[in-house]
Amino acid sequence: MAKITPSETRVAKALAAIDFTGNIIYHDVPTTTAIQAAEAAECDVSQIVKSLIFEGAENGEPWLILVSGANRVHEKRVGRLLGEKLKRCDADYVRSKTGFAIGGVSPVGAIGELRTAIDESLFKHTEIWCAGGSPRSVFPIAPETLMKITNAQKICVT
Repeated sequence: MAKITPSETRVAKALAAIDFTGNIIYHDVPTTTAIQAAEAAECDVSQIVKSLIFEGAENGEPWLILVSGANRVHEKRVGRLLGEKLKRCDADYVRSKTGFAIGGVSPVGAIGELRTAIDESLFKHTEIWCAGGSPRSVFPIAPETLMKITNAQKICVT
């Protein structure tokens, strides 16, 4: 097993700070895509949380959109729901705002504050899986708990 990365350590510390009792699971295979993560976690792809970063078009501040692995974000609709146009951003922007590389963005442990929204379809599951700070780590959590700890607003992303 590879050494725990600084990003994974940040996620573990953020989870410990909220008394999270679950475990981060480290895989020998990458979990960069929702399909890879679902295979590694042995769950349905709809239980995988894609942590997507968008840039607010007006103010340049980041939005973290937590999306079911089975869904795609309808950017215009989500922007209307959030009250701000969203634009896609590059890997450098994601890393500068979160401290994570694309493929391992966790909903907790970012280096800065993130306004957050969560896909309402994740709530059909009792357990969902999030990136643990790298493309090889994931952790299970209840959607209600994830919404609470990220202070996310529930929206329809499709």
